[in-house]
Amino acid sequence: MNHFEKYCTKFVQSVGSKDGAVSPTLTNSASFAYVTPEIAEGIFDGSVKKPLYSRMGNPTTSKLESILADMDGGVGAVATSSGMAATTLATMSIVSAGDEIISVGGLFGGTYALFSETLSRFGVKTTFFDVDELKNIQEAITENTKIIFLESVGNPNMRLPDIRAIANIAKESGVALIVDNTITPLIVSPLELGADIVVYSTTKIISGNSSALGGCVVFRAIEDGEDKFKTPRYKDLEKIIKKAGKIALIPIAKKRALRDFGMSANAHASYQTMLGLETLALRLPRIVNSVEFLAKELTKQGVKVNHPCLETHPHHQRYLTDFKYGCGTLLTIDMGTKEKAYHFLNATKIATITANIGDSRTLALHMASTIYSDFDDETKKFLGITEGLLRISIGLENPEDILEDFLNAAK
Repeated sequence: MNHFEKYCTKFVQSVGSKDGAVSPTLTNSASFAYVTPEIAEGIFDGSVKKPLYSRMGNPTTSKLESILADMDGGVGAVATSSGMAATTLATMSIVSAGDEIISVGGLFGGTYALFSETLSRFGVKTTFFDVDELKNIQEAITENTKIIFLESVGNPNMRLPDIRAIANIAKESGVALIVDNTITPLIVSPLELGADIVVYSTTKIISGNSSALGGCVVFRAIEDGEDKFKTPRYKDLEKIIKKAGKIALIPIAKKRALRDFGMSANAHASYQTMLGLETLALRLPRIVNSVEFLAKELTKQGVKVNHPCLETHPHHQRYLTDFKYGCGTLLTIDMGTKEKAYHFLNATKIATITANIGDSRTLALHMASTIYSDFDDETKKFLGITEGLLRISIGLENPEDILEDFLNAAK
């Protein structure tokens, strides 16, 4: 069976219902009635499994969470208001002032700013490494290191991490590994490779239509017996782990982040995300095939493309072995100068100029003048941002049409 085919059955059967309304029920209520004070007490202490308040979870959102947790083989998930909210929830539920994060690879600008600027204001230090600096990553771990964070595919530098190798470092060191899998749902299974937590911006390819802002965090189960989260490194989580057991990472996230920061998912967005999720397994392989076709054909025509499917890419072999189903919707084009990049964007008839990725339509953006405009030159260099860099997210259009349009725009 084709790798993606099993998900076609799984998603449509999970989203739809065979009893009553077929489409998922949209619960548009911020609050819920408890009937009696005894039930209210039970809901708040967790012994009664009914909705508490939509800031802490909504029935529509709960259904989305269960589907995404099952997709990744997690024990559970927490949906959030955006992808950045998912990253914030995953990190802030674990770290405290004085803790350290190790960030690996090229990062989406918002994530880099969160780590380098915002968390530093609260006394959390982040050290950044390239994906291939495995020895330096290992040596940088201290007793204060709580998280190793990486993206499954560098956005936008298109560098590929050896996720299994980094997971082994995290395991041997007893440090939590968080993988941002936004670009590669279904393609990469981070929990199977040794990650502890997976984050998504569901706004992207999971929804696929620019209509629903959202994010999600998927958690592995806490193991019986020894587990890295039961060590002195995570002593401040001990109380919740003892009470909640296998599912402890979920109440940890809800009590230490969701409850107080309020990055809750919107029920209507969760509903729309499920509708998009139904066709993810159909959309993704088509787009991946189009990305490879365009990367190779544009390169033949002299366009400077960056994508791991190209033999000239430093991680081409890793792409062939570890990313057999592709690496998502992205490729980049370096036009050399800002002026030539702007000419391309003004000339293309197909690409929509926007900061989003993973849409059903092809998207493009000049990186240096937008998302990374306030970053210094050293940081831009580390993240692979050049003056002529265009990030392209390929959509569902006919790839031959995209190729013709891009070649005309690149003239």
